[in-house]
Amino acid sequence: MPSKNPPRSAGGSERPQRAWNLEDIQELLDVLAGREITEFEMEQDGVKIRIKRGNPAPANPGNAEGYYVVPSGPSPPPLVSQTQMPPPAPPAPATAPESPAETSEDIFIQKSPIVGTFYSASAPKSPDFVKVGDVVQVGQVLCIIEAMKLMNELEAEVAGEIVRVYVENGQPVEYGQSLFAIKPSHKK
Repeated sequence: MPSKNPPRSAGGSERPQRAWNLEDIQELLDVLAGREITEFEMEQDGVKIRIKRGNPAPANPGNAEGYYVVPSGPSPPPLVSQTQMPPPAPPAPATAPESPAETSEDIFIQKSPIVGTFYSASAPKSPDFVKVGDVVQVGQVLCIIEAMKLMNELEAEVAGEIVRVYVENGQPVEYGQSLFAIKPSHKK
């Protein structure tokens, strides 16, 4: 991306510096445009480029951990976490096979759309978004999955009752892993 003829440094060194022009910056923006990156920062040879996209959510004054929760979906993109998350919990022991009620066709399994760390609440001391027995609506936040320091809210795809939570707070999750069993509410 640097210009074709980068200038030499002022100190007489033979190491060329990168000279960024408007075309280089536009090319960088084009590369980042198709990605879910909200903040990009680069410094090289005294040239610093910082790109931020999206509107940050207001901080929760009662949130001692200092990280933000943002909605998932196409808009707005997730924000970068400003603090360290608590260490993930050790992997949960192998679970027993699902009960017949949970394998019936009347149960919807909400799966993880990404690889990351499962968080059941917006902050360590906050109540869980949902628990077994709760009735949820389409679009209601079920959990947060942290991936590469981005907090992604997972929303319910169906309305109904939470009948099982497959993972524990802080547990690593894989793409496609079952997170919640939801018994859909059938409106007639």
